[in-house]
Amino acid sequence: MPAELSGPWSQTATDSFLDTCTLPLRLSCVASDGFPRVASMWFHYETGQLLCVTHQNSKVAKILKQNNRVGFEVSPNEPPYYGVRGQGLVAIRPLGDSPLLEDLLARYVGDTNSSFAKWLLGRKDEELILSIAPQRLYTWDYRERMP
Repeated sequence: MPAELSGPWSQTATDSFLDTCTLPLRLSCVASDGFPRVASMWFHYETGQLLCVTHQNSKVAKILKQNNRVGFEVSPNEPPYYGVRGQGLVAIRPLGDSPLLEDLLARYVGDTNSSFAKWLLGRKDEELILSIAPQRLYTWDYRERMP
């Protein structure tokens, strides 16, 4: 089922932004102590899903295994302000043979040849895919009134 969308952008514009944007996704989840946590995540948008990768022992993975409800935002930090916010449900699965980590490295780092990229790829069998199914999306765009 498609996410409920509100704000000035159409579904096509929202999909296009998420598909081409190279800003990190800010993910918010609530830990067992009741306090929210926010993490910046690289993401890939595919058929209505926001896909991220995290290590199996990360705090984010541990929290999401207990509570899969999240909030998220993709937007620049500088004016003019625009972007997409939402709420969704996360499904977690092993990265396995998926090329997602390589795709994210190419998108955010430029290639897979750096020592950082090689380090991440060296522990690929310990990585998880976080598949966020948006339930609600909200767009905003102040570019016309914030020159």
